[in-house]
Amino acid sequence: MEVVAYAQSEQHQDAQPKQPGENANLQALAGMDWDFAGAKTNYLTHRLHPYPAKFIPQIPNALIQELSRVGDTVGDIFCGSGTTLVEALTLKRNAVGIDASPLACLIAKAKTTLFTEEGKQELTALLENVRRLAVHAQASSSSGLPGVLSSAWRPNFPKLSFWFEDFIIEELAEVLQLCRGIASPEARTVALASFSSIVVTVSRQDSDTRYVRREKGTMPGDALKRFARALEQSIEVVSEFTDIVEPRFSCTVVEQDLLLKPDVPSLDLVVCSPPYPNAFSYHLYHMTRMIWLGMDQPRFKAEEIGSHRKYSKKGAGAATVETFQKEFATILSWLSGKLKRGKYACFVVGDSTLSGKRVSNADVISEAGNLAGFREVARIDRHMQATKKSFNPAIGKIKTEQILILEHVGRQ
Repeated sequence: MEVVAYAQSEQHQDAQPKQPGENANLQALAGMDWDFAGAKTNYLTHRLHPYPAKFIPQIPNALIQELSRVGDTVGDIFCGSGTTLVEALTLKRNAVGIDASPLACLIAKAKTTLFTEEGKQELTALLENVRRLAVHAQASSSSGLPGVLSSAWRPNFPKLSFWFEDFIIEELAEVLQLCRGIASPEARTVALASFSSIVVTVSRQDSDTRYVRREKGTMPGDALKRFARALEQSIEVVSEFTDIVEPRFSCTVVEQDLLLKPDVPSLDLVVCSPPYPNAFSYHLYHMTRMIWLGMDQPRFKAEEIGSHRKYSKKGAGAATVETFQKEFATILSWLSGKLKRGKYACFVVGDSTLSGKRVSNADVISEAGNLAGFREVARIDRHMQATKKSFNPAIGKIKTEQILILEHVGRQ
């Protein structure tokens, strides 16, 4: 593992007096083992919902501990499933997350939920109800009778029967209606995230990272049983999270395209894992989830930064490295007005392959930062566990990534 840490120049020391110990904190980060080989990554609500290509929680945990203080506000401007937000709350910080994906925002909200007793009781009642439905569906099927026949809404999607067995559609429709009927807003969010977590598993989509159709041998009652297991786990992990996090610390999740410069509170630290251009297409792999949840998947498809679909497109309109550069110039210009002076923005990012050439995304972000009032103060190389991140097979597994730390020094 290679670490490059940058000392403060005399000019910046004079212009921006540092708080005691901040240089020591950067040095502490430089001396850490960032590979975290063998570390447990699915504790608390981190295991509530599958989400491809997320970074392990040990990374934001270390950065938050060293670069912020209790009571600070930590932001993740590409919050995805909310890993940074969960860690910030457990470390007694407030949290702000931004993502253009409505599904990501749902998951992040669920993972940072604090239960009320009423909400937990509602979900427990829902769990027992669905378990009874699962027994009924299996018994009916064994007798040659229809299982669940739901009168509830289901997506008006031409390929619904292509991706789902008819009996799975009935079961999902019934479960979704029950989830939406939960009165407590935070409990309803957890129920819907639990529902979302099983959609790909009970579909004919191969997996979260393979958008191909295959038969999985699903049986009547399977969607109900899987939802019951997912909800039971969600109740358990959200309860654990509620016991740990102090209610005086808050989390705000904003669903908006970052290029539209969302209005968020002032930030003391940013820790995020930006998309790697050409590596993944969340709008595609999460499509069936978003359709079932009534989300605007076409809008997110148009807004998604870095998607493989945009960067693999041929001819006019294809995204290029210049596209990514312009997007980050806009993002960091906006961030300079939200992150306090003398505070840090941390980006965990790997390289991309665009038009057959390897592109250092850390370089792109650092250069955009220079123009927006940020100064690179550290860059750390880390090796990823082979099972933790896998992207577009055409560009292979990404085995290393960099932790880029920029300081907001203001435009000169």
